[in-house]
Amino acid sequence: MNNRISNEDLRLCDVPPVDASIDALFVFALTFNGYANGGFDACAEIANQQLHGNLTELRTCLFFEQRRYRHFDEDPGPEAQAYLRLLITKIREKLHGSDAFLAGNL
Repeated sequence: MNNRISNEDLRLCDVPPVDASIDALFVFALTFNGYANGGFDACAEIANQQLHGNLTELRTCLFFEQRRYRHFDEDPGPEAQAYLRLLITKIREKLHGSDAFLAGNL
């Protein structure tokens, strides 16, 4: 895919708002290749354990959830949608702190 955004290049304005459509969250999820850091098994382990320690883990979880729902050809239910929005919230929080640091505001 040509729409990949590295963690280093990711900015808050690239991340959809928490209340964006699930489709918008899934489009954003594909800006990251969760398989790039160890393949399918490593990606699945991070996602299934819901590891959220850093930006890479958060984006891996979101990526894997998008792939999961695409694979099963179903829409996420209310609980899964809440989890997707939690991931977006945490990604935005990580970037907000990073952007503030880069701007010298910390």
